[in-house]
Amino acid sequence: MSQAVGRDGHAHGEHAFDEAWFASRASAGVQRLRAYDPGHDLVAMRKRLGEANLVELGSNENPYGPSPAARDAIVAQLQALHRYPDPLGADLKRALAAKHGVDIAQILLGNGSHELLMQLGQVFAGPGDEVVCSRYGFAVFALATQAAGATLRMVDALPGDDATMPLGHDLDAIAKAVSARTKLVFLANPNNPTGTWFGRQALATFLAQVPDEVIVVMDEAYAEMADADADAASALPLLGAHPNLLLTRTFSKAYGLAGLRVGYLIGAPGLVAVMERLRESFNVNGPALAACEAALGDEEHLHMACARNAEQRAALAAQLGQRGLRVYPSQTNFLLVEFGPRTARIEADLVARGVVLRPMGGYGLPHCLRITVGTVDENRRLLAALDEVLA
Repeated sequence: MSQAVGRDGHAHGEHAFDEAWFASRASAGVQRLRAYDPGHDLVAMRKRLGEANLVELGSNENPYGPSPAARDAIVAQLQALHRYPDPLGADLKRALAAKHGVDIAQILLGNGSHELLMQLGQVFAGPGDEVVCSRYGFAVFALATQAAGATLRMVDALPGDDATMPLGHDLDAIAKAVSARTKLVFLANPNNPTGTWFGRQALATFLAQVPDEVIVVMDEAYAEMADADADAASALPLLGAHPNLLLTRTFSKAYGLAGLRVGYLIGAPGLVAVMERLRESFNVNGPALAACEAALGDEEHLHMACARNAEQRAALAAQLGQRGLRVYPSQTNFLLVEFGPRTARIEADLVARGVVLRPMGGYGLPHCLRITVGTVDENRRLLAALDEVLA
């Protein structure tokens, strides 16, 4: 075994420099972290089974893909790969500002909304601070809190037998959990992985209970997919009245650009200015900036994808319900489905047939699987495989 000499002059074997050794030298927040779990190794599965033989319904991707205009914009950018992208992302910000009716100074771009959520923890929370969120909320909320060294206060969700919104955010309980140490509150509307949502009046009532010095983060990754009559409230109309409120969105879901990793934040200009201090330079690449700007201009494609998703969401929920499975209400492009004690075996048997869903054990829902709403053909193949497994 080779030897390395430390500052103390003593020789150390290679075993001393393993993961545990380096973890002991990491910050306290990082020491408690576990790496984000992306689920199955889909790249390896595609190589092994072939993409045509794989039904990927575990990552909440848009099966209809991006706007053709976005594809064209990417191709046009290929001639400029030797150039750095616009560090300000000014053209995309202008397009977003026009779409949402806000000032360009209210927008911050990120390498996916994941990056922005992590940065919010870094900027506004730290040791001795608290961050409040709901049980069964997006996993990155906990990661952002732990990485910052803050304390997570997880509030129980509404009970599973709640007739109106099982497993949804209990906004009254979340408001009561806010203390003098609370720096951030993370909400998601609609929520991943439950698919649940809350309305505009409920949000307004909640915000009236939260002190102005507490920053409220609304993750709206699935906002475009909610039905117009569902009252899945966006934070956007309330930003002017609540400077401590912000929202995050993404191009990964409804816009079908998950492979480019672009998200954005809308909040008070002062908040964005402070966040800019931590933003990595050139954090959004050139083809991605161009593609997202083009995608924003193709409302017809966005409406097509969302309409097909809503149609297939209802059809798939009905088919799963006919098989005796509990399907939770959703305003997203996925369904949370309860399979009972056999869930792990059912999931493994589906994977063996080339159908990939997302296990929910990591979210504290071991008897559930999250199913992305696919195309008509993908959903048909899922149901056929499921019938074989359930039989």
